[in-house]
Amino acid sequence: MLFRARLAVVRMAAGVCLGIVVVGIIVPQRVTGHDIPAEMVRAAQRFTRSLTDQQRADATIAFDADRRMAWHYIPSSMMEPHGGRRGVAVKELTADQRALALGLLNTALSHPGYLQAMTIMALESILRDLENGNPARDPEMYHVAIHGTPSTEASWGWSFEGHHLSVNVTLIDGRRFAVTPSFFGSNPAVVPGGPQEGLEVLAAEQQLARELVRSLSPAQRGQAVIAEVAPSDILTGAEPLLKPDRFATPQGIPFAQLEPAQQVLLLRLVHEFAAKYREGIVEEIARRAPLSDGAGMYFAWAGGTEPGEGHYYRIQTPHFVFEYDNTQNGANHVHAVWRNLQGDFGVDLLRQHYETSPHHQPR
Repeated sequence: MLFRARLAVVRMAAGVCLGIVVVGIIVPQRVTGHDIPAEMVRAAQRFTRSLTDQQRADATIAFDADRRMAWHYIPSSMMEPHGGRRGVAVKELTADQRALALGLLNTALSHPGYLQAMTIMALESILRDLENGNPARDPEMYHVAIHGTPSTEASWGWSFEGHHLSVNVTLIDGRRFAVTPSFFGSNPAVVPGGPQEGLEVLAAEQQLARELVRSLSPAQRGQAVIAEVAPSDILTGAEPLLKPDRFATPQGIPFAQLEPAQQVLLLRLVHEFAAKYREGIVEEIARRAPLSDGAGMYFAWAGGTEPGEGHYYRIQTPHFVFEYDNTQNGANHVHAVWRNLQGDFGVDLLRQHYETSPHHQPR
């Protein structure tokens, strides 16, 4: 059956959980009483007030500057050809300032999303040990930037970014959210040894997709599998904005041609990408642009289906694309991203704002 917006009781992999299905996305019951935009404004103001003049200059980017969209997921030590990383480095902050920076990050992410982000940062220390003390692996080389002036009425945004993590939050008119591009990666995908052996940050994103592709019939696989060899990275890379013709012709198997149990797996997979963010943010986005109601939704796979085999998958809807690639370092290195086909960094909402706001209309 197709998922539609209605109250439902859903059974999650970890157990039974009361929840609601919002345009196909499974989210926990709403916790009321939180004004997330106002929380973000207060957190951003506290952070910027704590900075020195030089730190504030490094951290602040004009909202209309192209640089606010200059995102990437490679280590900061490799960012010089790209103009350096946006914002002020966590490494340059005092303990109090770091706490305030993480407080800002916490206003956007759900509890599981925040735990994933912190673990991704901690993996830098593990990588440093695995690479014989490579100084490029530094859990403190993450940067915080404020885009524009924090406000519950005017448009602004912020970012928290470093190796394998890029959180980009934009608020149009201080209230409407955009959280793409949203990148969460992991190297190693599964820690091979040492005290953290077996640690897997993005386990569900891989396990659910592998379960889905293995469940496909030969005829379904003929539609879903778009290549026998997976690409070496996500196809969208770190493009600031996706080209209009990117994925113009969807590939893969349509949602309607999946069996009911397979549809559930696909919706749960999209949920893993979206539920890194607080439910109020996801719901506000989903009201404007359905994340996964089944209509116009496709699932595509490339590569092998066994552990250790490089693989890639893509989920596409009329509004969004979700990409996952695990091919590097012996298929133990994950890149996963959520993008907006109509424009990341809130550019679709900005366009709508300028087209509909009276004070922007020609006189």
